[in-house]
Amino acid sequence: MPRNVTPSRSRPTGAVLFDRDGTLVTDVPYCADPGLVRPAATAGHAVALLREAGVPVGVITNQSGIARGIISESTARAVNRRVDDLLGPFDVWRMCPHGPGDGCVCRKPRPGMILSAAAELGLRPTDVAVIGDIGSDMEAAAAAGAVAVLVPTPVTRPEEVAAAPVVRTDLLSAVQHLLGTVLSPLETE
Repeated sequence: MPRNVTPSRSRPTGAVLFDRDGTLVTDVPYCADPGLVRPAATAGHAVALLREAGVPVGVITNQSGIARGIISESTARAVNRRVDDLLGPFDVWRMCPHGPGDGCVCRKPRPGMILSAAAELGLRPTDVAVIGDIGSDMEAAAAAGAVAVLVPTPVTRPEEVAAAPVVRTDLLSAVQHLLGTVLSPLETE
């Protein structure tokens, strides 16, 4: 069920960064085939709505399959290009090729990709929103000082939903929330 919190700002979001797998596109674990890329429900409309509003859009994606030797970095970039072909072009891309134990600063839940993307766009991290499907997306946004919106999928754990500051049922409603184009009563669980 959608859940709102009182917005922390009265103006539109400066940029929106999407998690790739499970959020922007259907999750195919360690996707090595660009032909398998399928936009998530409402993704095209949601991204188009942001572009129409003049809001820059980007993608931040953990790709630990590279560190694990399951996919190559060039294959992951080919999958990213396919996402761009279907939904882009995106203003900024950030991809973390590291594994969970590598200790890098970019891998979500750390904020490195958000901070880097915001800097490239000339924005403060607090002017950026992150839309993702799992807790590490929300944690990375919080660590960066960005706004976070969770769009749960079957892999989203109940505790991640409970901890998320804002929950929406799909990308379009998440984007509408960020743009302030849908007025709905505050709901609590």
